[in-house]
Amino acid sequence: MSLFQPETSMFEPLETQDGAEVITRPSLSYWQDAWVRLKKNTRAIISLNIIILLAIFTLLGPFFWDVDPALQDLNQVSQPPSMPKTALVVGSYQSWDGVTIENYEPPEDYADSVPAPTNFRTEGKPTTQVVRLVWDPVPEADGYNVYRNVREPQGFADLGLPLGATYGDELSYEDRLSLESRDYYYSVVPTDGIDEYEIFARLVITPQLAITQEDALERGLINRIDDVAIGELVEIEFHPLGTDYLGRDMLARLMEGARVSLFIGIVAPLLYVIVGIIYGGFAGYIGGRFDVVLMRFADFVVALPFLLFMILFKIAFGIGPGESGIMPMLIALVLLMWPATARLVRGQVLQIREEGYIEAARLLGGKNHYLIMRHIIPNTMGVILVTLTFAVPAAIFTEAFLSFIGMGVAPPTPSWGSMCNEGVKTMLSHPHELFFPALLISITVLAFNLLGDGLTEALDSKMRSRD
Repeated sequence: MSLFQPETSMFEPLETQDGAEVITRPSLSYWQDAWVRLKKNTRAIISLNIIILLAIFTLLGPFFWDVDPALQDLNQVSQPPSMPKTALVVGSYQSWDGVTIENYEPPEDYADSVPAPTNFRTEGKPTTQVVRLVWDPVPEADGYNVYRNVREPQGFADLGLPLGATYGDELSYEDRLSLESRDYYYSVVPTDGIDEYEIFARLVITPQLAITQEDALERGLINRIDDVAIGELVEIEFHPLGTDYLGRDMLARLMEGARVSLFIGIVAPLLYVIVGIIYGGFAGYIGGRFDVVLMRFADFVVALPFLLFMILFKIAFGIGPGESGIMPMLIALVLLMWPATARLVRGQVLQIREEGYIEAARLLGGKNHYLIMRHIIPNTMGVILVTLTFAVPAAIFTEAFLSFIGMGVAPPTPSWGSMCNEGVKTMLSHPHELFFPALLISITVLAFNLLGDGLTEALDSKMRSRD
C-alpha cells in the first residue's frame, strides 16, 4: 500500500496584499523586557536622567569649577546669587576726623520738640569700605543717634540697627559695619544728650563694591599693584550661587558636599544590602530551625536604637563634639540597616526554591552552588535592585538629618546636611544658604524614590509584555 503523494502543481502560493498586518513578537530577555517597560515610565526616566546629572555634577563639576570650597572671601559674605561683578579700587583706609561745629555751645534749656535734621548727606563716595554721613545742626539739640535699616522704615519705632551716637559738636558719623552693595536706609535722630526726640531725617544709600589694591593682589585679581589704579574697576570672583556666612563659594561647597553625602548615601546602602542578601539568602535557602534562629536575630537588630549606637560609635572612635563622624555613621548604617533587605531576600528565596524548575534542576544533578548562582540569585535581582534604589535616599536623608543636628559631618567639612544646619541660622536674611543644599537633598531623594517605583513596576514578572 503506497501513500498518496500530491503533486506540487495542485497547490498555488497564497497571494498577500501589500500592507497586510504581520504579527510578530521579538524575542526579549527578562532584563530587555524590563528596560522596555521602564522606558515607558516617564517619571522613572526623568529621575534616571536627574541621577546621571547629579553624578556628573559630583564627579566632573570640580574640574570645570575649580574654586577652593574652603577659600573665604570676607568682602563678599552671604552674597546672594548674582551675575559677575566689578569692584571699585580704593586706597587703604584713612582715619576721618569728621565734621564738628566751631565754637559750639550746649543749649541752656532743652525744648520739648525740635525740627528734623536737614541736609542729611554723604561725605565722599559711599563704598563697602566706608560710608560717611554728615548733617546740619539742629537748634537746641545736644546729640544725635544714627540708625541703619535694610528696608524702608515704617515709622519712628522701625528705624533699624542703632549704629552709634554723637554728642555736642559732632555732626557726622562713619559706618564701617559689614557693608554690602545693597540699599541701606540711614536715619539720624536728634537728642537732648540722653533722650531722643521723635523726629528723624532719612537717607537711602547704595554703597559701591570696593576693594583695595593690596586685597586685589592678595586674592589674585591682579598680578601687580601697578596693574590697576585707584578709581578704576576690577573684576572680582564670580559666585553664581552666592556665598555663605564666611564668604565661601556655595557652588564649590555644594559639589564638595555632594561627594560626602552621595558617598555615604551609596556606599552604606551597597554594603548593608550585600550583608542582607547573604544573610537572608542563607536563611531562606537552608530553612528550618536555622532560618528561625537567623530571623529572630534580625528582629533583635531591628529593635536596636540607631541614634544611641551612633553616639556609642562616636565615643568608641574618640570623636568629640564638633568633629566629623563619617566613619561611625557608615558603620552604624551597615550594622543596623541590613535586616529589611534580609527579610525581602529570604521571602523571595523561600518562594523560588519551591518552584518546579528548581526541583527539576536538582533532580538532574544540580548542586547547591549551581542552583544558587544559576537560578536563585538571578531571580532575586529585581527585588535587590529595587531595595537598593529605596535604600540610597534613606541613607542620604539619614546623613542629612544627623549632620543637621550636629552628629554627622561637622564644619568645615561640607555636606548637604551640615550646610543646611549652617543655613538655617540665616534663612530669614540670606535664604539661599539653606535653599540650595535643601533643594539638592529633596531632588536626590525624590529622584531615587521615583526610580525605585519605576523599577518595581518594570521588574514585576506578572507585568511582562505579551504582545
